[in-house]
Amino acid sequence: MALPMLPGNSVNRNLERDKFHKSQHFDYSNGVAMMVGAEKPGIGGELLLGQSARPKYSLFPKREGSDSPAWVAFNKQVLCFDAYFQETVPQKREEKYRVRKCKIYFYLEDDTIQVVEPELKNSGIPQGTLIRRHRIPLPAPKDDCFYNVQHFNINQEILLYSRTFMITDCDPFTRNFLMKMGVRINPLASAPADPYTTLRQEMEENMKPLRPYERLDTLKQFLEHDRKVLRFYCYWDDTESMFGDPREMILHYFLADDTMEIYEVVPPNSGRDAVPKFLHRGKLPKNAPIPKRQPGGITDRTVLNVFGPVGQGGRYILDSLKTGAVDEELYKDCDLIIGGVINVWGRRVLLCDCDNFTKEYYRSKYGVEDFTPVSFKAPPPPKPAKQVPPYTGFGSEEDSLCSCQGLLSKPPQKDFRKLMEKDRQGLVSNVLRFVGKMLTDSPIDKERVFIICIYLSDDTIAVFEPPQRNSGVIGGKFLERGRVKKPGQELFKSEKSEYFTAQDLYVGARVDLNNQPFQLLDADEFTFNYMEQHADEFPKANIGTIISKVKSISEEQQKKVKQFLMMSDPSSTGFIPYESFRTLLADMDIQLSEHEIMTLGRNYSVQEQPEVYVGLMLAVAQDQLKKKNFEAFSDMIRAFTHEDRGRSGHLSSKEARIICKAFRLPLSDDLLRALLEKFQDESEKIDYHAFLSGINWRENPAPAVLPDVTVKFDADWRGEAADPAVKAINYSLLLEDVFGSATNINDS
Repeated sequence: MALPMLPGNSVNRNLERDKFHKSQHFDYSNGVAMMVGAEKPGIGGELLLGQSARPKYSLFPKREGSDSPAWVAFNKQVLCFDAYFQETVPQKREEKYRVRKCKIYFYLEDDTIQVVEPELKNSGIPQGTLIRRHRIPLPAPKDDCFYNVQHFNINQEILLYSRTFMITDCDPFTRNFLMKMGVRINPLASAPADPYTTLRQEMEENMKPLRPYERLDTLKQFLEHDRKVLRFYCYWDDTESMFGDPREMILHYFLADDTMEIYEVVPPNSGRDAVPKFLHRGKLPKNAPIPKRQPGGITDRTVLNVFGPVGQGGRYILDSLKTGAVDEELYKDCDLIIGGVINVWGRRVLLCDCDNFTKEYYRSKYGVEDFTPVSFKAPPPPKPAKQVPPYTGFGSEEDSLCSCQGLLSKPPQKDFRKLMEKDRQGLVSNVLRFVGKMLTDSPIDKERVFIICIYLSDDTIAVFEPPQRNSGVIGGKFLERGRVKKPGQELFKSEKSEYFTAQDLYVGARVDLNNQPFQLLDADEFTFNYMEQHADEFPKANIGTIISKVKSISEEQQKKVKQFLMMSDPSSTGFIPYESFRTLLADMDIQLSEHEIMTLGRNYSVQEQPEVYVGLMLAVAQDQLKKKNFEAFSDMIRAFTHEDRGRSGHLSSKEARIICKAFRLPLSDDLLRALLEKFQDESEKIDYHAFLSGINWRENPAPAVLPDVTVKFDADWRGEAADPAVKAINYSLLLEDVFGSATNINDS
């Protein structure tokens, strides 16, 4: 190891340095050459011997949590101080100095200071912002530093650019902030009074004008009530005039200037022209019509005498008693009440009702609570029932009905909302599938198995027949997808026909599809789960309704239940086989359908899912991939590695499933989901290297499997007979929910 001070190994201190300037230590202060930078750093900003680093900005105690920069932690937080300074007024006899009050704002985010002087009326001094916002340096010889929050306190002087400010007070936020910083707040100080301002106030108070002006302030009313309008529904009985009839009107009262306007509601086919307004906006006098007056006859003030030249320099005397003024009564908001009559230029208009804003206005201002409307219109006659012609047989019933509703026929509208909610969404098909058989005397047709599908988006039904080996019947589509009418309905009628819906199909139901009866024997797992999750729509799958039926049995039947359970469970394990449970409920006189019995069994079942070995699943998967000639395993490993940003070798189950679907991996959904679950760890991450290595039939071939094993993982459900998912029933839990406890029925 080489020593650092040997030749060729010396340390260069200028490496990675970008500042080589030297601070200025000598300057002129008040015309005298002196050293002004005793505390300034050396070359490149490095501290000299004996110097300590000065903070550039204010130092605040570190808060708990993440350390945020000052411009984030103290954004829009400003300290506000009340201050004043004295300014001499030379060469003036009335005053020697002035006391000018101002506000000092200290911005915590960057230690900038702003000084603002509030503007006073007729001050004669330019006021406003005295010092714009920026960082202010300290007085010399510390002018290389700037003011920070430690330099501010109440009842102390502060020098800003050779002007001394006396801080007298601060706002509550500033006081709390300084106290939390550990600053001891000084007592309040009072600002001295300005002699000249006091003199001006005394002069204004002693001034008594000989002719004071009268000022009508309407701006306050406008600002408070602008865009606030009262609305009344009115009625004018004009039946006494020739060709007159009742008129319905709407009155708008504007609170901003006490004006009103009236619109007339012209009903259709009334024979009247729709005029823009019945009364233009303006103030409405109460005693209208009023006599017309000559110009100048109505004035606010009367001129008693005029003397001097006409125009500039002339003088006049006004009548302070206002003897020539005319007091005209105008309608105000207090004059408008429901049930009252107003005079609209000789027409008696009855106020019948108002809107909600008007009711709230009168309730809050005048305390009115009675807003009972006045009925002025006769009730409309009942609409005659629309006679719909009977169905003609051409097209659908909805199409024929739309042709009778207008001259221009429109296509029937579908339930778009139901279509969007119940249509296929990703892997959820929203299709209920049942297994059914024909109800017929033909021995050949009795053995035929059908898949009856009902689509929840539009309640259409489709029937398929899976092909059966050596049956003599060609399988395939048995009934085209479409809506199916319920049997026993007249064809040519005016009412709409009733169609089969999802609520009409359940296990054990008998349905007639186009005069062909079917008996529903079973359903797939999705159908059972969907009907149980939407139990409010499907009463046959509502466990609460089913339990209420079971609770309604008599005491004699309860004894029979006890004897049956004791015989079915001699060892008192609390479990009985499902077939015994089904036989018990079928023999009871409570009219439970097969679907309700299956729902009850599923709810109180002890489900035992057989464990499938990973080796068998991988063998089945490799067999399917080999048949489809899928060999893109190298591309898949690159895709998995690209999504694995941390190169941990694991991805979430959702991401792995998306990549498999993107490569169109020819595996069924059930088998793919089961494989991904087998390769999950405790954090629900997939080891994609092990997964791809397991399904790679080229490099890691698995032993061949029998053809029957592959069918078990087929996602295309065909309704074939399989082992029941429910094998045992926990009847002790059922008895506790139905009869209160299992011991009560045993003791009965």
